[in-house]
Amino acid sequence: MNTAPDNGVLSIDLRIADPRWDALGDVDALAAHVLGYAANQTKSAGEVSILMTDNAEMHALNKKWRGFDKPTDVLSFPADGPEIPGEPVHLGDIAMGYETAFGDAQAMGRPFEGHVSHLLIHGFLHLLGYDHIESEDAKVMEPLEATILAGLGWPDPYATGPYAGGTGGS
Repeated sequence: MNTAPDNGVLSIDLRIADPRWDALGDVDALAAHVLGYAANQTKSAGEVSILMTDNAEMHALNKKWRGFDKPTDVLSFPADGPEIPGEPVHLGDIAMGYETAFGDAQAMGRPFEGHVSHLLIHGFLHLLGYDHIESEDAKVMEPLEATILAGLGWPDPYATGPYAGGTGGS
């Protein structure tokens, strides 16, 4: 489904491949709200494709594209194609795995909607070129994630729990 937030700067193509994601309610509205806000905060525009899937597909994607033989919560695939004049810029694709995302939210004692919001923002920032592998890069990306989440009413995911004080996530 194509979803455009009120600000008109971001177009989202969302595909739900695992019906368990419906536990979040209106996933289209959640993604549009979260990523629309993130796009405003980062002054970004374009198109993003999102796949909400399961651990089996995430495992295959993670193994093929990153060389890790395990499922993960979120993967980002920044677009590398040329811009087409007159068309919105395709920023890239985000894939999320239900079981890992849900299990991590439970293990961290976080509301599933808040954790998914964090993962969407995390993946989106990767599409924009942010990274957290090197500590200097993480010092830029993680506070930006926390600021965007705070604007959406969610706490800083790096302040407490397994991500505190370091690079977590995908």
